[in-house]
Amino acid sequence: MAYALYQIIVILLDVLWWIIIIQAVMSWLIAFNVVNLSNDFVRTVMVALDRMTAPIYNPIRRILPDLGALDLSPMVVLLAILLIRQAILPPLFGLV
Repeated sequence: MAYALYQIIVILLDVLWWIIIIQAVMSWLIAFNVVNLSNDFVRTVMVALDRMTAPIYNPIRRILPDLGALDLSPMVVLLAILLIRQAILPPLFGLV
């Protein structure tokens, strides 16, 4: 039972990892004018990704200093996911 719960948590963290990566790539594509937000599909995807990640990013953005256009909150979340997957979950579930 504990291993099944561990696998569910790992899968959810993997999904969150990929959502953050996709959002970062999409924001770069928009910033460099490769894709345009006037496209309905692109705008819908970006709004959906923003709604999924905003509750995670907002507390981190309040703590991090303002660096202008550079947003480090996705990197902080990715590092936190990595820390949780590699250092916290295995000992918690006795997999070490």
